[in-house]
Amino acid sequence: MPVVRMHKLAHIITQIIDFFYRPFRKWIPQQLFRYGFSGGANMVFDWVLYFLIYNFVIGHENVIFSFYSFEQVVSPHIATLCVVFPITLLTGFWLNKYVTFTGSSLRGWRQLGRYILIVALNLLINYVGLKLCVDILGWYPTPSKMFITIITVIVSFIGQKYYSFRS
Repeated sequence: MPVVRMHKLAHIITQIIDFFYRPFRKWIPQQLFRYGFSGGANMVFDWVLYFLIYNFVIGHENVIFSFYSFEQVVSPHIATLCVVFPITLLTGFWLNKYVTFTGSSLRGWRQLGRYILIVALNLLINYVGLKLCVDILGWYPTPSKMFITIITVIVSFIGQKYYSFRS
């Protein structure tokens, strides 16, 4: 997508979010509202994608990852995470950079590198959380993912605001 279209799309998304922000402006800072709105949209996208891939692509079956002579059996909920995570990483970065944290003076590649570090922390939280919730506690994978997402949203906002996209 050309840069001009990306900026135009970001502007449209920002206008939509700001329209819904009006009644909340006395209680919530605009940046936090934009983060919550765009992050919430990305989170729902993550959940829907996770559900669809887990149920209709992976099909509740273990997946065998093989690379030359190395083979690893991966549970379906973790394999689904491996597919979904890179997609929502990119959509989340784009929303953070062009909608939420637009005032950052850091260069794009530096932002992306820092963003990936925070996301890597969230990936670790997701992995450990899914192993705990699904394998140890016996919860269903999709609600487990939703619960873990609440934790990662808090970690992510703090990391993105004060590290990845700081002004």
